[in-house]
Amino acid sequence: MNALNVALENTKKTQEVCLSLPEQLKAQLPLSDQLAQQIASHRQTIENILQAKDHRLLVIAGPCSIHDPVAVLEYAQKLKHIQAKVADQIFIVMRTYIEKPRTTVGWKGFLYDPELNNSGNMQLGLEKSRQLYLDIIALGLPISSEILNPMATGYFDDLLAWGAIGARTSESQIHREISSHMPYSIGFKNGTDGSIQIALDAIQSASNPHQFMGMSQSGLPCIISSTGNPHPHLILRGANHGPNYQLSEIEKIKAKNNGKLPALVIDCSHGNSHKDPLKQPEVLKQIIEERHLTNVRGIMLESFLVDGQQKICDHMTYGQSVTDGCLGWDKTQNLFIEVAEMLNEQLKIKRSA
Repeated sequence: MNALNVALENTKKTQEVCLSLPEQLKAQLPLSDQLAQQIASHRQTIENILQAKDHRLLVIAGPCSIHDPVAVLEYAQKLKHIQAKVADQIFIVMRTYIEKPRTTVGWKGFLYDPELNNSGNMQLGLEKSRQLYLDIIALGLPISSEILNPMATGYFDDLLAWGAIGARTSESQIHREISSHMPYSIGFKNGTDGSIQIALDAIQSASNPHQFMGMSQSGLPCIISSTGNPHPHLILRGANHGPNYQLSEIEKIKAKNNGKLPALVIDCSHGNSHKDPLKQPEVLKQIIEERHLTNVRGIMLESFLVDGQQKICDHMTYGQSVTDGCLGWDKTQNLFIEVAEMLNEQLKIKRSA
């Protein structure tokens, strides 16, 4: 069997289903000029907070991953309501993750399997994800997600106000190049083993221009020339061996980095809470207590309507995560109020000093 026949035989073993092009999906579900201006304003606000031009705390809060648009929209409405109460001290960005990295196998997110039945209807996932994003943005909320599959970025790059690169992909050259091209600030997480240098190297790379292969809005392979990310920053997410959000740990990072630190965002979940979602409030409160020394600019909180997590099954709990466990809404809103009061007291002391 010659090489061509071998290649054709291998192709028969796989299935290819064409998807809408990014420009087609954007035409089908367009972003209005008014909402585009809102997103641009939110992106600038986030950049101002990261650069310490805005004293507020950036809070990226929401479910570990999206699986139920109805529950997500209810959560978004509650988040918008609490934002109005804490706006002087906190700027909330909703966590709207539609892709989930898997260490081995498992449900890969709403984009890949929106019907939760392993049907893999990614076309439906693209459509429902973009529509849900537009619905949340229409409430007045900025949204965020993790950049995982490079092919997916072109479908949502006009909607996101903030992005993250996960612990498993911060070392990836492709993700660093893509980040240099995205029009919103992106944070890089430290490695799962606790390595900070991976993220620091990624920040340096993403802040610079690159030329790299990518996909155009019309679906053609192309060379993308980027100008550098507006404000790449460091996300501390703890490690397999323990947390790294404390002042003592931040001082160690600073010492290893020639006495300098990029803008810091701390993930209250994962290694920093020992993967216990109900410990996130105590992590956040310590971050706030030490903020005058650490200058932490933002935090991440995994939060949904109901505490904990569940497996995908026939009888699921409404508003409960199907991936990592989350903090329920009652605890979340109480935490927002308490943290806003703490920040307000700190600001009073600073201004009177």
